[in-house]
Amino acid sequence: MADVALRNITKRFGAVAAVRELSLTVNDGEFLVLLGPSGAGKTTTLRLITGLETPDTGSVMIDGRDVTRDPPGSRDIAFVFQQYSLYPHLTVYDNLAFPLRSPARRVPEPVIRKRVEQTAELLHIASKLNNRATRLSGGEMQRVAIGRALVRDPSIYLMDEPLSSLDAKLRSELRLELKRIQLELGATILYVTHDQVEAMTMASRIGVIKDGELLQCGTPREIYESPSSRYVASRLGTPQINFLPARLLSEVAVPPGTETVGIRTEHLRIGARNGGAMVGRVHRVEHLGEQNHVHLDYKGETLVTLADPHQPLQAGQEVELHLMHPLCFDSAGQRVAAAAH
Repeated sequence: MADVALRNITKRFGAVAAVRELSLTVNDGEFLVLLGPSGAGKTTTLRLITGLETPDTGSVMIDGRDVTRDPPGSRDIAFVFQQYSLYPHLTVYDNLAFPLRSPARRVPEPVIRKRVEQTAELLHIASKLNNRATRLSGGEMQRVAIGRALVRDPSIYLMDEPLSSLDAKLRSELRLELKRIQLELGATILYVTHDQVEAMTMASRIGVIKDGELLQCGTPREIYESPSSRYVASRLGTPQINFLPARLLSEVAVPPGTETVGIRTEHLRIGARNGGAMVGRVHRVEHLGEQNHVHLDYKGETLVTLADPHQPLQAGQEVELHLMHPLCFDSAGQRVAAAAH
């Protein structure tokens, strides 16, 4: 494995800047996830690393070597695409072996067999090696697509939303499998997704990207607990973080310059009225088994919080609200540091 560094990369397509002055390092053995919506520049970033696109400015470094102008074939990169891209007329074995039979590599057949069988065991598809790709389920096809990259043992794996076309149950299973494999192999992976659950559960670090700009990069816990901006705060958390205008919270001490207060659902507690200053009204309750999502009206704003499923609540009921660990943002949406005590 190797580390990969992007240094002040910019890539434009006509008048559109797909990537803007992006600097990022993926450390050796790290699972780094780029998180952002469609059009944020995630796939373009992968294509710049692999050499399918050339940056207008900036450089791409792999293991300390400048590969910015090198052809894709010389970069020792494996790419897992969103679609499976399997050869339907070939067996699982031959699909996995295909990258190793390239004239550029000339791997001996005994070595190919060993690598294919080891990879199939790792992905739990050893019993499917003689099946044609058309006889596989969606989850099995995605395992083969990932396996075709794993047999290569490249410097870095680039993965472009490889689980997005699977159903929720399979996505959950393969998230665990992919993280397990990465840890067992010590693989370096740069993974892009718009799914915050994938980012939170798999990443060593998360880079939040918007309009081609990397806004913040840190561990999942750092991004969640200490977001640099209102936008970053909104990318993580289910239900989504609540935002309230600071003017509605005169009873809450906030640092100067605070325009908006962000409140994570687990940091908004509700209870029976007992003389507290913040009073909201229950709008509706979503019963989700192990917890309830409670939708509240507070001074014309909507809030969502979590509640014990056995807590008696009903629409129209007035409740006291208690805030903990509020996040403060200025008029531009940037984080305002809490005042030192």
